[in-house]
Amino acid sequence: MERTLSSDLFFEHSSTNATSALPLRLFAALLLWQRRIVSRRQLARLDARLLADAGISEAQRHAELSKPFWR
Repeated sequence: MERTLSSDLFFEHSSTNATSALPLRLFAALLLWQRRIVSRRQLARLDARLLADAGISEAQRHAELSKPFWR
């Protein structure tokens, strides 16, 4: 479902220590969680015709919508 940039792009520089990278990692996780929430809301609004156009079955949609935002 995700067609966005990977959050790995935030962690290209390995010269920072673990404690200074923690706020950045938290921020990246929050952004990822928000993208998942928004994309799942959009998925929930699709009708059967649009799901078929995207190649998504009702079972796949239900499986994606039943996931918690952190997964």
